[in-house]
Order: sequence, then C-alpha cells, then structure tokens
Amino acid sequence: MELVILMAIALFVIIYRRNDGSESFYTFMKSQFGIVYQKYAPYSFQTISAKMKELKQEYTMKDYMIQIVVLGGLAGGIAYLYFYSLIMVAAYGGVAIALIPYLAWLRSKRLYSEYIFEQIQVYTTNVIMEFNTTQSFVKSLEGVRDSGIVEDPVLEDIKMMINMSYQNGTIDESIEYFNQKYPYYMVKNMHQLFLQITKEGAKDSGEALENMSMDIDSLVEGVYRDQMDRKQFHTKFITFALVLFLLVLVMQVLLGKDSYLKLLDMWYVHIILHAIIFINCFFLLSGEKYYNDDVGVE
Repeated sequence: MELVILMAIALFVIIYRRNDGSESFYTFMKSQFGIVYQKYAPYSFQTISAKMKELKQEYTMKDYMIQIVVLGGLAGGIAYLYFYSLIMVAAYGGVAIALIPYLAWLRSKRLYSEYIFEQIQVYTTNVIMEFNTTQSFVKSLEGVRDSGIVEDPVLEDIKMMINMSYQNGTIDESIEYFNQKYPYYMVKNMHQLFLQITKEGAKDSGEALENMSMDIDSLVEGVYRDQMDRKQFHTKFITFALVLFLLVLVMQVLLGKDSYLKLLDMWYVHIILHAIIFINCFFLLSGEKYYNDDVGVE
C-alpha cells in the first residue's frame, strides 16, 4: 500500500515539474487531456459530447465526484468483504473509478439516441403533413427545413437530401443516404411510400399517407413502451447484481468469519474470489450496455 502511494506521489511530482508554472495543475492536466482526446477520440464521441453540452445533459464535476465516492466506495467495500485487504480495496476501488468515463459514455449514447429518435419522429410526421399540401417530396423537405422544428444533426441531413435531389434530378440517392444515416423502420417505410408515389404517379395518396401516419404512431408508441420497460428492468437488474456480490457474506455467516479467513490463506481461493467478482462485473456491465443501447433502431 505504501508503495502505491509513493508511486502516485512521484507521478504527481513528475507531471507538475513539467508544467512551466504559468498555469494551475488542473488547467495543465485538462489541456493535456484535451490534446490526447482530439488526437485519438472517435468523431462520434465528439459529436455526442457536443450535443450533450448543448442540451445541458453532460455530467458536472459534482456528478463525477458523487460517482467517484459511490462507485469507488462500493467497489472498495465489496473488495474488503471478499479479501479483508486494503491493497484489494485500493485496486478494486481504482478500477471502479476508471470505469466511470465508460458509464458516462453509455449514458450519453442513450440520451443522444433518444434525442435523435425524437427528431426523426418530428421529421417523418411533418414531411407527411407537408406532402398533403405540396404533393412534392422535395418541397415537403424544404417546408420541414424552413419550419424550424427540426434541429441538427437531422436538419443538416435534410439540407443534404434537398441538395442531392436537385443535383441528381431524382430522390432515390437522397433517400438512400438518409436511410443509411438513420436506419429506423418508420423512416424506411415512409421513404418507400414516397418512392412509390413519385414513380407510379399516384393521384390520390391521402389514404396511404394517413395509414403511414398511423403506422408511425404505432412504432413510436412501441419504442416509448420499450423505454419504460428498460427503466424498470434496469432498477431490478442493479438490485439483483448487488445481491450477487453479497453472496460471499452469506458464505461467511455459514462458515464463520474465522474459518473464512483461514480459507483466504489458500492461493486458489483468491483466484476463485477474483473470478466471481470478474463474472459479476461482466454481467453488470453487459446489463448497463443493454439498457443504454440505441432507441428505436431495429
């Protein structure tokens, strides 16, 4: 334990001495992290991060500190319950804290996915409404673009569709572009209907568009119902996962603490306990990933 603390202090001193003294240590570390982030972070992460800031949904420093205390303390407490070792407490607590950015990333992906789905819902519904008036798919896109009800990045893609349609003289490529960017059932179904109307020259498309609107409402209802089910599942899942971690406490009660401490003297018992923690953590992270998966994409 003392060696770990000395290594942490040495690392702090090395990084601090590299600073020229004109800025605080926090500012220096933030700038260095920014350089690494810009070089290696994927574009999708930058896009989602920017949108979270715009929507004011990003974690604050207070939120991160609460997660550090809760997750680090919980992991450290479980490690102590398993091994009765401060070294294991520090190790597992550190690993749990290191996973916080990943958990924050999963949450951001979910919120971003929900935001995009809401924008797509607005897009499909209003294109159908505009088409009833204009009887032109491109003119409908222009109406949605100018209405101010759709925001970026969907708005930028609508503008791209309009430009592609005028350049190519057909809506085929623009529809294919949007379908690949947003692979939602309601998008593909609506675009397929507009392709049929455009190519077959249907004179009375009102009934078909009305049925499409009802289909979209049904799909949206299903997605929101799935969101509610996921939230209920998530609460039960977290509770169940924590109970699994505490099964070792039941074993200690059955064996007695003294007998359990004697078992810890055997090296293979440590391997078994580490394996139990690893499997439970994998199970927990898999559940978190499922809960935060894309909304509305099937």
